[in-house]
Amino acid sequence: MTKAKLIELLNQALELEHQAEAQYLSHATLLVGETADTIAARLTEIAGDEHKHAGFFRDCLEILDAAPSIKMHEGHPATGTKNILKVNLKDERDAVDFYRTIMAEIQSCKAELKYEYEFIEHKVRHILMDEEEHALEIRTLLGE
Repeated sequence: MTKAKLIELLNQALELEHQAEAQYLSHATLLVGETADTIAARLTEIAGDEHKHAGFFRDCLEILDAAPSIKMHEGHPATGTKNILKVNLKDERDAVDFYRTIMAEIQSCKAELKYEYEFIEHKVRHILMDEEEHALEIRTLLGE
């Protein structure tokens, strides 16, 4: 992989994080039922994590002297608590798969990245672990 391809992937990841933050905040306002407040609070916290992830991806792009995307990936509307959680679980799983792909691609251009490698690898690994945790938490909220 080339540095240019990595920049493209990092910008796609940034767009996913923009979408995830907005989607979690939106979904948190749509919940109803006796567990709505608890679930909404957790979705709002996850939105904050997604905001931090977007900052991490911007940091990675900055260190590569690349302009960060201001676009947002297409969101996934949902209604009803169970459907909202299912949509977000799928998105978290998709993010985990995509970030694992990015991790593999980072490895493949280690020589080209030189000093940027460790910084980018550390940031993406941290984000990946958070996304795995989010998926686990949402599964728990779904009762899986």
